[in-house]
Amino acid sequence: APIGRTVSDFVTESKSHGWPSFRDEEVNWKYVRCLEDGECVSTTGTHLGHNLPDSKGNRYCINLVSIAGRPIQEEANAFECKRF
Repeated sequence: APIGRTVSDFVTESKSHGWPSFRDEEVNWKYVRCLEDGECVSTTGTHLGHNLPDSKGNRYCINLVSIAGRPIQEEANAFECKRF
């Protein structure tokens, strides 16, 4: 959820850039690192996106594939299919 701004502001900014855009206070730094070249990665090294600063400060643009998941039931069905 956005911190320090409305959901509407978050959606508007994200749509204007073409991907989810987070600010410093919205990043969970326990799990995210920003490398010197601006690449954002998880603490396990997975590419998440990039820091593309603008006039408001740091803007972390995260690739949707990095945060997409599968519903639990779909995961269970995939497991079942692989066993046969």
